[in-house]
Amino acid sequence: MAYTKSDYKEDVDRVTAVFETNKGTFEAELYAQECPETVWNFINLAEGRQNTDRKGNFYDGLSFHRVIEGFMIQGGCPLGTGTGGPGYRFKDEFDSSLRHSDGGVLSMANAGPGTNGSQFFITHIETSWLDGKHTVFGSVVSADDQAVVNAIAGEDDLISVTITGGDDLLEEQAARVSEWNAKLD
Repeated sequence: MAYTKSDYKEDVDRVTAVFETNKGTFEAELYAQECPETVWNFINLAEGRQNTDRKGNFYDGLSFHRVIEGFMIQGGCPLGTGTGGPGYRFKDEFDSSLRHSDGGVLSMANAGPGTNGSQFFITHIETSWLDGKHTVFGSVVSADDQAVVNAIAGEDDLISVTITGGDDLLEEQAARVSEWNAKLD
């Protein structure tokens, strides 16, 4: 079952992801209302709720395996090569209000339509040519956060991803999250 924006409360707590790296910590807001399946996939992996070949929190200890200076950083590949994932794929969620209009945009990396898994990227600059090709599901919160993103170089470490906020949304949508997890198991 697909989730829609109308399924969510307008006054939901803000959901954020705190990324701890060897270059510092940065925070990104996650767009749970606009891209619920993508955000719940990210949360499930970050918190180790989803069954994958990796034990524990999926993103902890991975590297930023692809870094293109002045363009973006990419992480979320358990193999460190850009070819790995969680063992499943899911559909794109495009929202016309979410664009690659600036640096700091958090999007799903993919190999074409409907091939989202665990890999994500964060932009350094506006990348409008990616609109309609990669699901935008968040953005860094501040200029200081963007400075950390910009400092990350190839093979730098993603130490951990911690999800904060959104408890009301998670509780409200517990049955749907359970359905989503069952769909992926």
